[in-house]
Formats: sequence, C-alpha cells, structure tokens
Amino acid sequence: MKLRTKDFDSLLKSELKNKKFKSEYDALSNEFTLAKEIIKLRKKRHLTQKELAEKIGTSQPAIARIESGNYKNLSLSFINRLANALDAEPIIHL
Repeated sequence: MKLRTKDFDSLLKSELKNKKFKSEYDALSNEFTLAKEIIKLRKKRHLTQKELAEKIGTSQPAIARIESGNYKNLSLSFINRLANALDAEPIIHL
C-alpha cells in the first residue's frame, strides 16, 4: 500500500478555504512567521536546535517551542540573542 502525501503548502492552501481555520491561522500569523524565519535561518547556518540553544544560553526544548509557534512572552532581549546567534537583525513592526 502506497501512502499519499501532501506538501505543506498544498495542505495549507486547501485548509485556508475553511473560514474558521483561516480565521485562527490569521490570528496566529505573526507567531508562525517568526517560527518559520527562525527555522529557515537556523538551517541556513547549519545549526541544530541544541547548538542554537547553547549559543544563546537556553535549552533545546525552548528552541523547539519557539519553532513550533507555541511560545508566550518572548522578550526583546531573547529575540536579540536569537538574532545575534543567527547573524540576523530583528525588525519589529507595530
């Protein structure tokens, strides 16, 4: 039996047609955007979650929570430490 798989973009496009899903997704878009950017930069720098955590003085599970979008109350100081470790510059919009 062969399993059929969908890539993330195709699945997301399909799910966004559901109004309730879209509303919830839009409400979390900032968190997901930050998570995707951190993952992208970490992989570009060839760092594991553990290596990134060690560079900024936190735990691997903390990095995993950030990358999942499941985090609360990230401080500007923490975001700056992440950015420095990833050789990036944080830009904050209000």
